Amino acid sequence: MSVYTVVDESQLKLFLQDYAVGELESFSGISAGIENTNYFVNTTLNGEIRRFVLTIFEHHTFEELPYFLNIMAFMAEHHIPTAHPIPTLSNGYLKELYGKPAALVERLNGGGVDHPSAKQCAVMGEQLARFHQAGTDFEQYRANDRGLDWMQATFALIEKFLPEDEKQLIANELNFQSHIDWQALPQGVIHADLFCDNALFDGDELSGIIDLYYACNSALLYDLAVMVNDWCRIPHDNPAKIEFDAERMEQMVKAYKQQRPLNEAEQTAWPAALRLAALRFFLSRLKDKHIPREGEMTQIKDPNVFKRVLQLHQKTPF
Repeated sequence: MSVYTVVDESQLKLFLQDYAVGELESFSGISAGIENTNYFVNTTLNGEIRRFVLTIFEHHTFEELPYFLNIMAFMAEHHIPTAHPIPTLSNGYLKELYGKPAALVERLNGGGVDHPSAKQCAVMGEQLARFHQAGTDFEQYRANDRGLDWMQATFALIEKFLPEDEKQLIANELNFQSHIDWQALPQGVIHADLFCDNALFDGDELSGIIDLYYACNSALLYDLAVMVNDWCRIPHDNPAKIEFDAERMEQMVKAYKQQRPLNEAEQTAWPAALRLAALRFFLSRLKDKHIPREGEMTQIKDPNVFKRVLQLHQKTPF
């Protein structure tokens, strides 16, 4: 959620005329995240302040975006705490702004979690399983565009920038993952990016799952692994030290399995799923580091975090 496209007040007022949300009160750019341009937008309607998030999509096309917005609406309507997109007065959830697709979604209460508790991890495990179960009735399909093919292509793109140890680490892991039959595992709609900053909590109550713009159809187990790799890490002053909190992992996975039990193939593939999830974010962060995109307010995250997570999972299967 960086700012790549700078929004002018007059253009934003014109944009909002196609929504039944009232008059523009204030707006400000959001610097967290790295993919799209995001703004907080406040309006007044009948004397009341209404709060939204405006997203301008920097990479997705008008053709592919209905999947994401429809799934957000679908989940919200199926009692999964997600931000419901706001329909335009003219046609659907999408509208053009600065020549790019844009959408307005409700801004949820609560805040991000920097240091999740075991209780919050259990809540996320349960809610992710409910998300997966609800998704079985969602009829649209989107392939995972951050799957192994993307990982191999990204590695080829950035390999020339990498030291020898990272080249070897990635090449070996890609070879290992190519021998896993991920398609044989239960498939469905996944979030694919459910990090701590993509969930909003009010105390121990989940108020919203946000940023579904990597959502796709893929192995459900991979989605759980993505979440565990972020939510269950222990923060250290020493960035070279990577550890996982056993209680948080246990509570998250246990709560997930109480809603959707893992079959035998998934249990066997669990260590590989943790490794695949680490590799995906190691590669994306390396790409952002070595081939950055310009933006007024951007945040490039440290790829070494997931390098060390991957190394740890290779040595110590969970």
